[in-house]
Amino acid sequence: MSLKYAVLAALLEGEASGYELSKVFDASLANFWPATPQQLYRELERLAADGLIEARLVQQERRPNKRMFTLTEAGRADLDAFAAVPPRRPTVIRDELLIKIQAMDGADPEVIRELVGERLAWSRARLDRYRRLRDRLLDGRTEDAYLSEADRIGPYLTLMGGIAFEESNLAWCERALLLLKRRTAVG
Repeated sequence: MSLKYAVLAALLEGEASGYELSKVFDASLANFWPATPQQLYRELERLAADGLIEARLVQQERRPNKRMFTLTEAGRADLDAFAAVPPRRPTVIRDELLIKIQAMDGADPEVIRELVGERLAWSRARLDRYRRLRDRLLDGRTEDAYLSEADRIGPYLTLMGGIAFEESNLAWCERALLLLKRRTAVG
């Protein structure tokens, strides 16, 4: 999959500037499809050239003009066709930390514990952020109430996926730290 479909999906929420889309990516899509602002702006240009999105210029006083992007009918049709096709292959883990841990025998165990501890802190922070996003999305409603009122369920489901992913990371980090501590105590 390319960034193309992540951008088209983000525009389902409505018209947005490149800056606003980068915030959407940072807040909700980064848990499963990260992109730098530069990648995002290049993709917006490609999508506009392909007729999948439209751009309009908004004149602003005291600020540079900005471009606002919307999904076209062709973009929506392309996104619908993409969503209807099963993924080519299941997700695979590509994680540098896991390679370091695989190669850790003979390395300083304290360094490995620090690396796992950093991952634990990172996952905890992301999990907290995702839970805050969920609370904002639910806005005091129960999940059932939200789902019965929401126009779209996709953003909620992907947010739940991000929460589950970080909960799994936390559980793994805690278990890895425990096993590293045990090994140090035995050795």
